[in-house]
Amino acid sequence: QQQLVESGGGLVQPGGSLRLSCAASGIRFGIYAMGWYRRAPGEQRELVGSITSGGGSTIYADPVKGRFTISRDNAKNTVYLQMNNLKPEDTAVYYCNNIPARLPWGQGTQVTVSS
Repeated sequence: QQQLVESGGGLVQPGGSLRLSCAASGIRFGIYAMGWYRRAPGEQRELVGSITSGGGSTIYADPVKGRFTISRDNAKNTVYLQMNNLKPEDTAVYYCNNIPARLPWGQGTQVTVSS
């Protein structure tokens, strides 16, 4: 059974940091480029950034460039999203999926940036 489980979200003040994790099971994790996506209230889901299957290259959306970092550990079937200098506009439910998104979506993890 293909499954993605995101964790690590929470409430943080502007300027704070969070590290999200996404554990995959039931897939050949190491062959997929993986992405982090987010859905803000009232908005469509958008791609935040992605990482190649081997982890050697990453790409980020302009709003998060320089603040977010994606990494992965293929031995643990896990992809990470380090988020620094968080802003209120980063408030969203965060998901991981492959690129393009073809796997069953997980439940996501809520990130709320508020003072």
